[in-house]
Amino acid sequence: MNKSESKYFNTALLMDEAFIALLEVKDFEYITVKEICKKAGVNRSTFYLHYETIADLANEAMEVVNKRFQSYFERNAEDLIDHIDGMHLKDLLFINKEYLQPYLQFISDNKNIYRAAFRNPDGMQVHTKYKSFKKYILEPILKRFEVPDAFQKYYIAYYIEGIIAIIKEWLNDDCREPIETIIAVIETCVNPSGLSGEK
Repeated sequence: MNKSESKYFNTALLMDEAFIALLEVKDFEYITVKEICKKAGVNRSTFYLHYETIADLANEAMEVVNKRFQSYFERNAEDLIDHIDGMHLKDLLFINKEYLQPYLQFISDNKNIYRAAFRNPDGMQVHTKYKSFKKYILEPILKRFEVPDAFQKYYIAYYIEGIIAIIKEWLNDDCREPIETIIAVIETCVNPSGLSGEK
């Protein structure tokens, strides 16, 4: 990366962080370009050099937040997959506390940007944010249960949409319920008994 590219990247990062900080104190729809520029220490022309709209910045900021979370899975991807590969099928769950605790803690710590994402799911590409969860947890488990490839996308949609619905409710309540309660709710709702683990 040359000096010019580095400066461009650093300016974008300043605006991402400014936007995330603003989400901590106000809703997405009330944030202005002027506020973002002031907080990031850039001018309006710099903003429009990087983005066409605030929604574009919001999407990028969501990516920044999501990469922080994804790094958990990427660092531990082999360990997770080895763990899943080594478990007995009868003990293999699609969702458990080990996966949910860091995920829900991360959402709670970044709840304003997740709220904004769910309010504007197309603009902020909410469904693309679950790639790591699919890749490192759901897909390896489905393979272990020998779910045919043609069926996997339906299983994944079912689990992802169900979890998203619970998280939306939790966010609507400002994440007041303890994480342990939400884990218990999800674990109760997500029941893999329809899959026969006995071979």
